[in-house]
Amino acid sequence: MSDITTVLYDFDGTLVDTNQVIVESWQHAFTEIEGQPRPVEEIYATFGEPLADSMARMFPDPEAAIKIYREYQYANFESRIRMCRNAMIMLTMIKAEGYKSGVVTSRLAHTTMRGLKKFGIDDFFDTIVAVDDCEKAKPDPEPVLKALERIGSTPQEAVMLGDTIHDIRCAHNAGVKAVLADWGVTDPLKNADPEDLPDSAIEDPIQLLGVIRSM
Repeated sequence: MSDITTVLYDFDGTLVDTNQVIVESWQHAFTEIEGQPRPVEEIYATFGEPLADSMARMFPDPEAAIKIYREYQYANFESRIRMCRNAMIMLTMIKAEGYKSGVVTSRLAHTTMRGLKKFGIDDFFDTIVAVDDCEKAKPDPEPVLKALERIGSTPQEAVMLGDTIHDIRCAHNAGVKAVLADWGVTDPLKNADPEDLPDSAIEDPIQLLGVIRSM
């Protein structure tokens, strides 16, 4: 029988498909600052990172770029996002089984809550840990450990579901099992080191409960 009592979820690309608004926000910033968009693959390479880290690599004045990015995204966020396919079914199944749960995201709390409330899923979670709740972001273990502390769970009884290498590393750095949400636009395991491999991977959210029961 599984010892798992707690499920932690990434937000972007795991629960909510935010790809469109993220790509549009980046391209808006590139166009405003550089006069033209960049290849979308450069944007995909930033998925899972805190925005400030990505912007620092991309622009000589990252603070100005962040302002442009966020102004566009705040204005367009709710109209450009949707639930990932079968994510609502997954959340309902996990909640019905009595698991404790939380969201651990590299997104700011403000837009995270806007997304959760848009789809009426904010009440599914016992805690929400956003990037502005922590001194260090994924892949540092702090976000996962903070969520577990708030919930009252140990790493040994938790599992983290996420769609990027940052989620896997964050979970493992915290001593938590990692499940890859393999329904995104990127291949997070391409050229991955052995220690970055997840404990399991699923192609459909409804597979999560079965995976947890087998752990």
